[in-house]
Amino acid sequence: MTEKHRITVTVNGRAHRAEVEPRTLLVDFLRDELGLKGTHIGCEHGVCGTCTVLLDGRSIRSCITFAVQADQAQIRTVEGLASGPDLHPLQDEFWNKQGLQCGYCTPGMLMRACEILEQNPDPTPEQVREGIASNLCRCTGYQFITEAVVAAAGRMRDEQPWDPTRPTAATTVSEERP
Repeated sequence: MTEKHRITVTVNGRAHRAEVEPRTLLVDFLRDELGLKGTHIGCEHGVCGTCTVLLDGRSIRSCITFAVQADQAQIRTVEGLASGPDLHPLQDEFWNKQGLQCGYCTPGMLMRACEILEQNPDPTPEQVREGIASNLCRCTGYQFITEAVVAAAGRMRDEQPWDPTRPTAATTVSEERP
C-alpha cells in the first residue's frame, strides 16, 4: 500500500486539506478530489497547455506537476476567474471576440492570459502572441484569442477595447515595400 501525504492548498481562495498518494497529479487532484472539472487534460506530457493553472501566480502544467508539489501553495483555476454570475473580462472578451471554438484549450489559455496580464497590463498584440505561444489551439488560429486578451486588458485598465483596424503606437509601417 502506498503511503499517503497530507497536503494543504488554497484553491480559488478556499483552503483544502487532503491526503494524496505521492504520484497523484495536480490535474487529477483538482478534477477528481475537488471536483474542478474546468482544468482539462490534453496531451498529458506538459506540451499543449490545456491543463494550465496558476500556482502562486505562475502558470504551470498541472498534468506534470504532482499534488504534493503544490503543498502550501495558492492555486487558481478557471473556476476562480468569474465572480458569481459575472464573467472575468478575459472570459467575456473570449466570448465577444470568438476567441474559442471547440473550447477545449480555453481554460488553459485563459489562465495563461491571466498571468500575461498580471505581468503586463498593457501588452501589444505581438506580446500576447508570444505569451500564449506556449498553449496550443487547433481551432482558432490565435488571432481572435489575441484580440480577446488585448481587449480584456483595455477593459481591465478601464480603457477602450482594442480595435485591430486602428493603428497602435507599436505599429510601424515599412517605407520599403517588396
